[in-house]
Amino acid sequence: MAIISAPQELTESDLFVDLKPLLGRSLHVKCEGMNFGGSIKLRAAASMIAAAERASLINEDSVLIESSSGNLGVALSVIAANKGLRFTCVTDQRCNEITAATMRALGTELVVIEEPDPEGGFLKARLDWVRRQCAADDRYIWLNQYTNEANWGAHYEGTAPVILKHFPDLDVLFVGVGTGGTAMGCARYFRDSGSTARVVAIDAVGSVSFGLPPEPRMIPGLGASVTPPLLDLTVFDDLIQVSELDTVRACRTLASRGLLFGGSTGTVVSGAMQWLEQHDPDRTLRSACISADMGDRYLSTLYDDGWVLENFGPEALQPLPYVSR
Repeated sequence: MAIISAPQELTESDLFVDLKPLLGRSLHVKCEGMNFGGSIKLRAAASMIAAAERASLINEDSVLIESSSGNLGVALSVIAANKGLRFTCVTDQRCNEITAATMRALGTELVVIEEPDPEGGFLKARLDWVRRQCAADDRYIWLNQYTNEANWGAHYEGTAPVILKHFPDLDVLFVGVGTGGTAMGCARYFRDSGSTARVVAIDAVGSVSFGLPPEPRMIPGLGASVTPPLLDLTVFDDLIQVSELDTVRACRTLASRGLLFGGSTGTVVSGAMQWLEQHDPDRTLRSACISADMGDRYLSTLYDDGWVLENFGPEALQPLPYVSR
């Protein structure tokens, strides 16, 4: 029996889903969305707030502020509400209605950026707003997930050790790259632990994180329009970029078997299958990936036929080609 006194105490998860019956390969998904924040970002949020408290940066007049496309905003909203702290989340028009409503229900002030920066997209526009606000009012405490070492530290100390505990003989770990927190924490832990598993980064087509050209992106989560400062490209063994069309197809394929995951999970699973098809013809490799959140926040987008048809066409309604019958 687990008894907690604060929502941020529920972050550990030993739940994995074996996708072999569906996809025909030994791919295990670590589920991180079953907590009060609804995503893996509760780990990072708890870690960054704890670090700020240890450094005596937060007092009764403080207002936490952060740029987020959704999940970290919800996670910080949960912890801020529990601690009686004020929190301002700076997001943009891609933040879906359910996520925005969740943050407001938790007492968060929501700032929605309507226009992207001409060069750095919505991310740079959000960051610029945060910087201006912090310069104008010293009550604001910017945790800054993009540079905060407590972000990747949460996954070095929590996420990665659990994976290796259950899969000590793992051959490949697939990690999605957004801010770089999850990816860097896991990759560094795997290297420091002496694991021989390959660590493959999964990014979204249109993301500039690995020096590739920018393109418009509609699905929040993975990818970035500004290179993440936390990212060290040398820790990865390979890179797969996944189109948003394939993200939608993967999400809906998983949902067809009762596995309603979020957008980044579809991206990582699709990227993992692409890599395994190229590098594991004999289907002998044991692999794992991480599901950052569940699918309830994507019901009006990825799982809405009208939205999918309007933005991606009928091909997006087709299952992945790897599905076992």
